Amino acid sequence: MNIKAVIVEDSRLARNELKELIKKYDDIEILGEAENVDAGFELIQSTSPDLLFLDINMPEKDGFELLEMLDEVPITIFTTAFDEYAIKSFEYNALDYLLKPVSEKRFDMAMEKVRTKLESARTGADMSKKLKESSQIFIKDGESCWLVKIGDISHFEIVGNYTRVFFGDKKPLLYKSLNLVEEKLPEASFFRANRQQIVNTHFIESVVPWFNGKLKLIMQNGEEIEVSRRQSYIFKDRMSL
Repeated sequence: MNIKAVIVEDSRLARNELKELIKKYDDIEILGEAENVDAGFELIQSTSPDLLFLDINMPEKDGFELLEMLDEVPITIFTTAFDEYAIKSFEYNALDYLLKPVSEKRFDMAMEKVRTKLESARTGADMSKKLKESSQIFIKDGESCWLVKIGDISHFEIVGNYTRVFFGDKKPLLYKSLNLVEEKLPEASFFRANRQQIVNTHFIESVVPWFNGKLKLIMQNGEEIEVSRRQSYIFKDRMSL
């Protein structure tokens, strides 16, 4: 198995230490390294690595912010000198967390996890990339983080270039466009009501006829969402017997 990896770490010494640990693994190819989040983002976008070694505490932007910027996140191993980030790192679905200085034994354990993860992923590569209602996503907005089941989200709404996510009494921002979000959602449960909003049909309380052949959706929380004329026809066809 050939594993393509990148390193995003602001310390040259730490990058060199990681590369020394990687040397004994003939199946790991280092595609590049970056010393800050913006350079790391460009590197990941251009190389599409399998594995990301990511420092957390970097100047200007931290490692968590880099993950928020990515549409497709590689298998991630956090590397940091600060153990207070350990729990938070797993909220981002990191495969492992290595505390500097990284011991050879601890690194070997992490690489075993990487192989297992990749073998599992490649075995199921023919499966749909669509999320399921039971799938969970990580959302970070400011200092708050959530692990949210897709089926618990009532709707999504455009806010500039980003998307607001509604679940329970929460409505954090997701730093991805609504179009990118829509591509991942299970089509059986989610419906594009208009250019600005996607609704989970399980959260619709009632449907009201509206002006010019359009519909209005009354959500369980009382919010009203207007369906565009074109989408109203599609909604009627989809939801009828």
